[in-house]
Amino acid sequence: MERLHLRPLQDPRTGRDCQFCRRSDPDFGKRNPMDRLVCSNQDDAAAAHITENGYVRHRMLEIELRLGVSEFGLMPNVACSG
Repeated sequence: MERLHLRPLQDPRTGRDCQFCRRSDPDFGKRNPMDRLVCSNQDDAAAAHITENGYVRHRMLEIELRLGVSEFGLMPNVACSG
């Protein structure tokens, strides 16, 4: 494969902590440092995360907030019907 076709790696020096994840995730400090970073020239969005794990955890936080999960990250008790 030619060198021009290779995607350049993200440089962690151009990243910063995702403020959305910092506010929403009580375990933010326990994350892998690379999973906390977003590209510094983008908003605090899931797609701005440098790693796939960071992206997935960001999206999970967004879903939890939409479902009305408590601030401690615990899923509310929902009775199953079936």
